[in-house]
Amino acid sequence: MTDATHDAITLTGARENNLKDVTLRIPKGRLTVFTGVSGSGKSSVVFDTIAVESQRQLNETYPWFVRNRLPKFERPHADGLEHLTPAIVVDQRQVGGHSRSTVGTMTDVYSVIRVLFSRHGSPSAGPATAYSFNDPAGMCPGCDGLGRTVRPDWDRILDPDRSLADGAVRFPPFAAGTWQGQAYTNSDDLDPHKPVGRFTPAEREFLMRGRPGSKVTVNGAGGTWTTDYEGLAVRFERLYLKRDLSAMSRKTRDLVREFTVQGTCPDCRGARLNAAALATRINGRSIADCTRMQVTDLIAVLKEIDDPVAAPIASAAVAALERIEAIGLGYLGLDRETATLSGGEGQRLKTVRHLGSSLTGMTYIFDEPSVGLHPRDVGRLGELLLRLRDKGNTVLVVEHDPDVIALADHVVDMGPGAGAGGGTVVFEGTPRELAASGTLTGRCLRTRTAVKDEVRQPTGELWVKGADRHNLRNLTVRFPAGVLTAVTGVAGSGKSTLVGEFTAAHDEAVVVDQSAIGISGRSTPASYLGIMDTVRKVFARETGTEAGLFSFNSTGACGTCEGRGVIYTDLAFMDPVTTTCQDCEGRRFKEEVLRLTVKGSSVADVLEMTAEQALGFFDDTGVRRRLRALRDVGLAYLTLGRPLSTLSGGERQRIKLATRLHRTGAVYVLDEPTTGLHMADTEGLVALLDRLVDTGNTVVVVEHNLDVVARADWVIDLGPDGGRDGGEIVFEGTPRRLLETAGSFTGEHLRRAVRTDVIAPA
Repeated sequence: MTDATHDAITLTGARENNLKDVTLRIPKGRLTVFTGVSGSGKSSVVFDTIAVESQRQLNETYPWFVRNRLPKFERPHADGLEHLTPAIVVDQRQVGGHSRSTVGTMTDVYSVIRVLFSRHGSPSAGPATAYSFNDPAGMCPGCDGLGRTVRPDWDRILDPDRSLADGAVRFPPFAAGTWQGQAYTNSDDLDPHKPVGRFTPAEREFLMRGRPGSKVTVNGAGGTWTTDYEGLAVRFERLYLKRDLSAMSRKTRDLVREFTVQGTCPDCRGARLNAAALATRINGRSIADCTRMQVTDLIAVLKEIDDPVAAPIASAAVAALERIEAIGLGYLGLDRETATLSGGEGQRLKTVRHLGSSLTGMTYIFDEPSVGLHPRDVGRLGELLLRLRDKGNTVLVVEHDPDVIALADHVVDMGPGAGAGGGTVVFEGTPRELAASGTLTGRCLRTRTAVKDEVRQPTGELWVKGADRHNLRNLTVRFPAGVLTAVTGVAGSGKSTLVGEFTAAHDEAVVVDQSAIGISGRSTPASYLGIMDTVRKVFARETGTEAGLFSFNSTGACGTCEGRGVIYTDLAFMDPVTTTCQDCEGRRFKEEVLRLTVKGSSVADVLEMTAEQALGFFDDTGVRRRLRALRDVGLAYLTLGRPLSTLSGGERQRIKLATRLHRTGAVYVLDEPTTGLHMADTEGLVALLDRLVDTGNTVVVVEHNLDVVARADWVIDLGPDGGRDGGEIVFEGTPRRLLETAGSFTGEHLRRAVRTDVIAPA
């Protein structure tokens, strides 16, 4: 007989982050959804406690040699965790990827396609590597497998009317005066005072390509030294063209793009492969023809293959492609770069590899899988989650979407508030019981979407004309100025592309996208918002000391923990241990710094203040404006010194939004600003967007959340579907008119949200 206690994951006394001795029994073999406002402790329970401990214990089963090469996890702060099963985590981290990462390589489908062409294609180019654009055996020699060439814009880099000493080289890293620029101004083979445009062909060739054995003397911080002369073109190509730009800093990428011209590779015409690989055909199609197809079309093509040897390979590819189609991404092509995927597309692709697994008894953990999904696509996501559960797995989901909550077998609601006001379990039960409860989530589930009746009148017009990038079909679209516009449509319909064309046409727009914010254990809300500089200056002025004393990254840092507040001990093969620094008691500063106060508070006291408390401390106008921005985005509970690495995805999205607020007369473009937000937080966000518009701004949001769409002044709906079946304007008008429009998936789901309850209270 099975012990009933083994039918649940048991968590006792969890204290990770803001959790307050949380004790839970999570049923196995069920779909459990964790709800609650952003910052209430959902992720602390599911990811920082359950997922970490499961992965930590699983790693302990490997030999020491293997464990030393695996990620190391510290034991979570909890009294006990029992009856865990191996965890597979699908988190919110963006797929990203460099220019060599595509949908095909990410999902491993391209590997199967390569094998298919190597075994069945004619004439064969060789083994599977001969069809890889990431291998010298298959990549196009003209573009090294990137499909595009980037060449220097010498008209931009060199000013022919100036001499080398007078600034002829306009590319900043090679400019006169820099140590790299000295290679040209100090060369004995070049006249530094002669205009570059008057160089002889030989001088021009030497400037650009150099000559074997030529030397040059340069001066630097370490003294004077003689080195090999490297031509201007050779150096530029080596440092910037023969490396992956996506691996460089954003500042460097933007600089290089300013001085280069990019285009499709003339040798492979963007296919990335060499001539031999592209010459191979299956039923008249090359491998590049196949990867350019939409997944839905490629499935049909591969099903035509009936060769005894090739059919099993084709069937394996079809099975993988059908999983991609099943989660609503059939409009993608295998050659699509992963860096161009939206957050929702990347999230779903990460789940594809798990759908074909026959493993059972696992714990699948998802972090807001509905992010970036249109309500039409949320249903497909739900089928995926239920399919994983029905295979005999435990599925844990952190989620805000009512449609996903409605599918749950069990719901855990965290709260009641965020930050220090959260960290407790306020409800456990079924979705219907949650909808009838008195928790904030329960009250929100009982509130139906209300469509705005009176909309604002535009103060002008902003246009996008002839947009034809990706799947857009030569669209000319009017964006009304001075109002809140929602751009909607199913995944792949062209929303992000249209808004990208809008921002390109209106470069003054303030853009808040889904890109990740730079975080580390030393970055805090105070440093990210630019408040810390003022804090240091205020303390230095009032105490008559230097500003560096009030930085835990400088002279004021505790010498024992180096300003971290904790001591991290690497125990080699064993799990690491992090302990609070005993000298500074986790406050990061030296004792003599903590004795220096302003208004009775030390700098550590200030960093322990919430944004709301800090508003009463600071008199500086700039600091107060930034703190009010935090409050406006619903983050008044954050302490100024909290590490950004401990924030949830929704909190990080909103803190980025806070840095862009309070500009009058601006055009704001926000890409899915409700990402990671609870239903109650969404109400606060809509109120913020209304305030932005009411103070004279134009706001454009790409959004699926129906509460935001219903409160907009103007809606632009794209579709009717995704990929080649999208790229058209399905509807333009007010939310009230959208309710009455047929042929729009957004309109269909908006009508449902207005008229019915997703979850009927028990």
